Amino acid sequence: MACIFPLAAGGESLVLGLLIFIVAGIAMSLGALLIGKLTRTSLPHPEKAMPYECGEPAIGSSWVQFDLRFYVVALVFIIFDIEIALFYPWAVVFKQGGKAALFDMLFFFGVIVVGYLYLWRFGYLDWVRSTANTSKPATPAKPSALSKAARQWA
Repeated sequence: MACIFPLAAGGESLVLGLLIFIVAGIAMSLGALLIGKLTRTSLPHPEKAMPYECGEPAIGSSWVQFDLRFYVVALVFIIFDIEIALFYPWAVVFKQGGKAALFDMLFFFGVIVVGYLYLWRFGYLDWVRSTANTSKPATPAKPSALSKAARQWA
């Protein structure tokens, strides 16, 4: 029976080595969990089942309105932090004479700058957004039926 993906000479030993490596990794992970399960003591207590948040007791419900500015700032930090972290390997390659890497990094840096300018333009970098340009001129409101009824009883 012919193999769909024929291996090069010595390929069987590579596949066997990878298979042994994967099985050994899974066995060590499951073994550590099993040994821990069998050896640790179990002392259940209601206080252990409570949610833990920085050592402070929980106050109120966990279903609260979350300000999305925290989320946006966290995402922006992660994106730019990871991209800036990629400058170090590039600098090592560039120092060793990889002049072609200059154009790659200029393109990469251009993407970072475009992203930064987009965030700056639309106010995502401002902690408190200004609503001065988006407000509509005040128009006098028509009295509603409820306000008329409230005036009659006043």
